[in-house]
Amino acid sequence: MKPDTLYGPVQQDLDLVDRAIDALRDLDYEPMAEMLDLVLAARGKRLRPALSLLAGKFGRYRPNLLIYLAAAIELLHTATLVHDDVIDNSTTRRGRPTANSVLRNTTTVMLGDYMFAHAADFVASTGNIDVVRLFSQTVMTIARGEIGQDMTAYDTRQTVREYLQRIGGKTASLFATACQGGALLGEAAKSRVAALRDYGHNLGMAFQIVDDILDFVGDEEEMGKPVGSDLIQGTLTLPSLLLLERYPKNNPIRKLFARRRRDEYLAQAVEMIRQSDIPQESYQMAKSFASEAEQALTTLPRNAARRILRDIVTYVLERRS
Repeated sequence: MKPDTLYGPVQQDLDLVDRAIDALRDLDYEPMAEMLDLVLAARGKRLRPALSLLAGKFGRYRPNLLIYLAAAIELLHTATLVHDDVIDNSTTRRGRPTANSVLRNTTTVMLGDYMFAHAADFVASTGNIDVVRLFSQTVMTIARGEIGQDMTAYDTRQTVREYLQRIGGKTASLFATACQGGALLGEAAKSRVAALRDYGHNLGMAFQIVDDILDFVGDEEEMGKPVGSDLIQGTLTLPSLLLLERYPKNNPIRKLFARRRRDEYLAQAVEMIRQSDIPQESYQMAKSFASEAEQALTTLPRNAARRILRDIVTYVLERRS
């Protein structure tokens, strides 16, 4: 199942979202245009903007407004990745050079800020104060999640509960906002808005857990990043937290975080996780959130958008990159 064939009735409008974002490159200032070319060229799966458009199908579908919201969601997501790469000192993403590997960090941070500002401009173009407020609250939630991740880097005292809270803010909040915002712009009934927000939140939780599993068991070429990259940055995810729980004393993660023979201990941690049932246990938690997402859909009308949202749950669980 590929995203390009998954989005069905909103595919054409999703192409218009791409055009709106690509139009940001049309600048008189050539250096800025080139920098935007660099970060916008590697377009991802476009899952989040697709969710906004699909959520709009449960009310009065208004593509002229939904396209602005979807573009804001995608641009906000891309801007957070630009900042993440600076924080993590990453050199590649999706197999392409990151902005900070080409530009100075200060320039890259300001480029991310520029994209945040354009995302805010997009969402303001919807003219819906509730959506604007929701978007601003989401930016704050994401920032808190990012700060929490940075403040707890290399700290092995973290718990699974804290991990779930962190990914709820850092990842799932944007999925929830994509769905809730689309429903609000469609003037959907309050019950449908709530159901779509619940769907988005639980889908986002499942998405991030699968992403964290793939960081250990995925193929580097498919993912476009090294295996174990989260551990290299001192970020504990569900698989690594479960490994710490099972081996509280003689654990390669503790030695890795002490920064001794990093490559050796990273390889040991990855291998221990791969040879255990930790990926399967983590996947069961992802499936639990996915089931909650599916349950949220049961209160919605049986239309094409609902079928696609259900297929997206399957796609999130089965994806390899």
